[in-house]
Amino acid sequence: MDKIKAMIIDEQALFRAGVRQILSQQSDLEILECDPTQNALELIEANLPDVALLGSDLASLSGIELSRKIAQYYPNTKVIVLSPDPDDEELFEVIKTAAAACLSKKATGEELASTIRRAHNGEYPINESLMTRPRVAKSVLNQFRGLTRTMEGVAAPLTKRETQILTYIAEGNSNKEIAHILEISEQTIKNHVSAILRKLNANDRAHAVALALHSGWISPEAKTRKIPEDFDEI
Repeated sequence: MDKIKAMIIDEQALFRAGVRQILSQQSDLEILECDPTQNALELIEANLPDVALLGSDLASLSGIELSRKIAQYYPNTKVIVLSPDPDDEELFEVIKTAAAACLSKKATGEELASTIRRAHNGEYPINESLMTRPRVAKSVLNQFRGLTRTMEGVAAPLTKRETQILTYIAEGNSNKEIAHILEISEQTIKNHVSAILRKLNANDRAHAVALALHSGWISPEAKTRKIPEDFDEI
């Protein structure tokens, strides 16, 4: 069974080490650390974690803003925000970033591990907070009424790597061939392709290329050939 890859992003080295030590006892979790004084987004690009654990009190780039950027550029990475003391206002801001959960930094190891697994499985434990926070629930309803209708068809910008991969797809390369060209794993290519399809609301690889060409995401000078479907690779 593949392990769930979780990355801890927090400026407090002792906190990162403590979380890593606790979570490393879970056999189904692989734990990575990230000092946000480095470029956190670049490290996420390089490692593509399944779950990112963000301290909300980051000084270099707030956890709220970083959560928003991860959701925009890396939708396959689920975000769990860890706050010293999450109040109604902060919880509302976290919800707006599309984070999967918001926990107190005082949460137990078992609670954190369980939340990581749930987020990885596509659940949003953060929604349960609305049942005990009526003020937050009211704010969410007021803020997001009709948002789904408004956002239909809006495509998030592709990362530099995703644009590169989509160009190779347009030139007729399979996931395996692209992995060989870029000297990265085929699984990493699969993850990128999945993110590309989601961002462009594309049905398949060919549809993604057509949308990207039309919208200017990739150059029309790419030598477009028959695009392999790679059904078993996405």
